[in-house]
Amino acid sequence: MAAWIAFFALAVVLVGAAVMVVSARDLVHTVLWLALGLVTTAGVHVALAADFLAAVQILLYSGGVVTLMLFAVMLTRHLEGATARMRSESGARGVVVALMLAGLIGASLWRSDKLGAKAPAMEVDTAALGELFLGPLVLPFELLSVLLLAAMIGAIVLSRPEGPPGSVPRLPPRVTPPGGPHE
Repeated sequence: MAAWIAFFALAVVLVGAAVMVVSARDLVHTVLWLALGLVTTAGVHVALAADFLAAVQILLYSGGVVTLMLFAVMLTRHLEGATARMRSESGARGVVVALMLAGLIGASLWRSDKLGAKAPAMEVDTAALGELFLGPLVLPFELLSVLLLAAMIGAIVLSRPEGPPGSVPRLPPRVTPPGGPHE
């Protein structure tokens, strides 16, 4: 019973964080709400006894992706103070779609005959999973690292000051007070 309570409490926090991600006006706050959502998702994995998935969620998404997103937001200075604009101030369409989705999920759960059945116990073999990532799935794994590298390079390029190609930004000359700096 305690696992269900923890699961639903985490689900409420997760839905709240997701709502804040799409409704926050500041980009940094959006990324921080996303981080809370990803950490809460890891908590849901723990409540469902999927500890390995929770660890991967924390390491890859909460640690890596959110850090890269924060770097990208912080390095793009011309977006400083930028706010996200919604196309519609009324969320009527979103509420209708959310209610339709909830109804669809509820109907499928109601018709399911395995609602209370327990899942069969599975043996956790992280060595086999590691061999899978470094064997047949090595190409997608490496492509993901190239994609993250391209995102970081793009953030650095966007953060450079405007000027002719190849020019190095110069700092303005220091103004010394009358009488010199040591008086």
